[in-house]
Amino acid sequence: MGTLFKSELMSRCQLYLPPEAAYNCVAELGELGLAQFVDLNPDVSAFQRQFVGEVKRCEEMERTLRYVETEIVKEKVGIADESEASIPAPAPREMVELEASLTTMENNLREVNINYVALRKNHLELSELKNMLRKTEVFLSENQLNLQELDENTRLLDADTSEREKDIEDQTYSSMKFNITGGVIDRARLLAFERMLWRVSKGNVFLKVAEIDEQMEDPGSGDVLNKAVFIIFFQGEALRSRVKKICEGFHASVYPCPDSGVERREMLCGVDTRLSDLSTVLTQTTEHRHRLLVAAAATLRSSYVKVRKMKAVYHVLNMFSQRDGGRVLIGEAWLPTADIPDIRAAVNTGAQTAGATIPPTIEKVHTTEQHPTFNRTNKYTGGFQSLVDAYGVNTYREVNPSVYTIATFPFLFAVMFGDAGHGAIMLTASLWMIIKEKSLESKRNISEIFNIFFGGRYIVFLMSIFSIYTGLIYNDIFSKSFNIFGSHWSSKQMSFVATNSTPLSLGMSYMLDPKDNNSYHSEPYPFGVDPVWQSATNKIGFLNTYKMKISLIFGVIHMTFGVMLSLWNKISKKLYHQIFLEFIPQIVFLLGIFGYLVTMIFIKWVMYGANKADPFSEHCAPNLLITFINMMLMKKADVDIKMDKCHTSLNYEIYMYPGQDELQKMLLLIGVLMVPIMLLGKPLFIMYRRRQARARYDSLRDELLEPQQEEGGPAEEDFGEIMINQGIHTIEYVLGSVSHTASYLRLWALSLAHAQLSEVLWSMVMRIALASFKGYAGAIALYLIFAFWCMLTISILCLMEGLSAFLHTLRLHWVEFQSKFYEGAGYLFMPFSFRESLKQAAEDDKEVLKTIAK
Repeated sequence: MGTLFKSELMSRCQLYLPPEAAYNCVAELGELGLAQFVDLNPDVSAFQRQFVGEVKRCEEMERTLRYVETEIVKEKVGIADESEASIPAPAPREMVELEASLTTMENNLREVNINYVALRKNHLELSELKNMLRKTEVFLSENQLNLQELDENTRLLDADTSEREKDIEDQTYSSMKFNITGGVIDRARLLAFERMLWRVSKGNVFLKVAEIDEQMEDPGSGDVLNKAVFIIFFQGEALRSRVKKICEGFHASVYPCPDSGVERREMLCGVDTRLSDLSTVLTQTTEHRHRLLVAAAATLRSSYVKVRKMKAVYHVLNMFSQRDGGRVLIGEAWLPTADIPDIRAAVNTGAQTAGATIPPTIEKVHTTEQHPTFNRTNKYTGGFQSLVDAYGVNTYREVNPSVYTIATFPFLFAVMFGDAGHGAIMLTASLWMIIKEKSLESKRNISEIFNIFFGGRYIVFLMSIFSIYTGLIYNDIFSKSFNIFGSHWSSKQMSFVATNSTPLSLGMSYMLDPKDNNSYHSEPYPFGVDPVWQSATNKIGFLNTYKMKISLIFGVIHMTFGVMLSLWNKISKKLYHQIFLEFIPQIVFLLGIFGYLVTMIFIKWVMYGANKADPFSEHCAPNLLITFINMMLMKKADVDIKMDKCHTSLNYEIYMYPGQDELQKMLLLIGVLMVPIMLLGKPLFIMYRRRQARARYDSLRDELLEPQQEEGGPAEEDFGEIMINQGIHTIEYVLGSVSHTASYLRLWALSLAHAQLSEVLWSMVMRIALASFKGYAGAIALYLIFAFWCMLTISILCLMEGLSAFLHTLRLHWVEFQSKFYEGAGYLFMPFSFRESLKQAAEDDKEVLKTIAK
């Protein structure tokens, strides 16, 4: 049977590859992506394997590429995208060339970066020196350094009064008896720097500070630096050493400051000249660095793909074992049986490319090990398969419920979410994601929530289609109804004349009575519910009974289908005894009790009606809930006084058909008898088979021969454990049949809640705009209130209610449906594929780039 209904047939095969062609053969299998390799060296550490050297070289090349990528991202250079499929895994001999080119690229880039940082550091020092000289010139030339103020404020000058009265313009600072130290410091450290100077010198220094307006950057990191120029005036050699140590402690840059103004101006001119030359060199270095990064960015992605493919191939080759002195490499892998010819062709192609003289060989190996599960999916079925795998991967060759989930999941969702208007909104969103899927594929990881919606776009599409269908069945479109075919109800006999006894008010609603032939034509509405029910006072009572009954019908059909699928599993595993000891009792129990309830619903719908005469009028129809309870309690139905005359002309009193009481008792008795069969049948059969096996081998007296196991396990399971497990499964099925049937009533409950919430939102929001405002103010209010109504409709009714219905539908499939047949104890087939490994690496790259960007 195809993989649509069951997982693919898998085979464990041995691959015999010549060493010179092993790399190319594995590379071809990586492109094909259909082989899951098995590690034949589980006890060997990663550092003792044959190709560990090649793996380390690939990791070193990957580190080099990461460094180059970091520099490219910092420089904001665009990286060229290339198709991964068009880049083959490089040959082993190309590894040396690729390694050499990457090493050269890294060395050139590091050398340029070192020179660039050194030049920027030199430029920063010259800029600081330039600002220091300019600020110092301003400090010392302002008022020609009023010595009177210096003497009074700092107590640094010991010259006599005659010297102070000399012409200040003729003085030179070199004749003064104090020293000057100038430099640049970070503004954040300035306050602590000034406090430390004051405490160490005991107030015998004079500090002058000015902020640098020019924006500076750190040569290494490129961070913005806020610095300030300082000048310190002091006396004595003792203070000189202390000031120097304080400057070093606060990482302040100290620069020479000539005493003469002429020397300062000459030094400033020299600094400007050096800065101009250095700016030219920096520009050329920046351009050269940019050219290197652009050239690296052009081949970065292709180099990444090549290195990662090589690394993946050598990782797989490390799983191989050697034989005949290394003349052959042997590996084992799980392969889809249907794809073995394609795999053989790929391996032969790799051997021919490598020029091997010995052809590779693939042989099947018999094994009792559990096979991996491989379900072929596409972008349409992948979402539904993910829903099933989230519960548990189906066991090898077990019935795959995802194919049935494609139809049942959106339908049960739509039963709860039945509104054509809300379904149209979901349809628009899903169609947008489907039409734009190629452009949105690269942006799906911008948000985790959007990634989930985009991955399930086809699920949302089907759910919206079914929601529109059920919405038309319910005739519910934004809590309103469409009169497409014309209502089959008439208002000719309804009185619209107000009297004292029967006053008439606007907006009054009337109860619909199908028994009135003048109001109802006894012909059903062609499609769905008649729109007149939307305004009837007994609308909820009518729709409630309808939705509740169809919920039970859908639930019993869904569970019965799950039990039927268990028959397929038992036949495929050749467990024929379980058909008679498990399947038949289960299906009889389920249909004999709950299938009978569904049959009673249809009987009641067919036999009774409002336009039929007694005993088949609507008030003569028995209550199915009371009937079902009486059946379970084996209690005779009580005669209702109001229904006493309903069955006087018939022989079967209060029942719907002759022999109903006897049939119900027989069905209940049969259902009860199925319980001990389910409980004891399988354990007793296993005991019988074991006794047969022991009797058959008793005469052999050979300890090496073990009795055959019923379940094929390595050792016999204790009979007590078998009884306990079977008892748990029996109790779970019997009680689960009751609880699961009741659980399907959530279809009715959520449908009612969704319809009522939609109606409340319309009456509390849109109705206000339509009824309360008039004129131009009404138009503006309608515009604003409509926007508010749309926002609430999308956020609450479509998103929140849709998510609620989705989760309830998921529970119905996982618990109520799949528990009847689905084991889910398998493990996924994880083939060696370049596409998957590169995809995972790309996701890791995005995380790294986010870190770099921060």
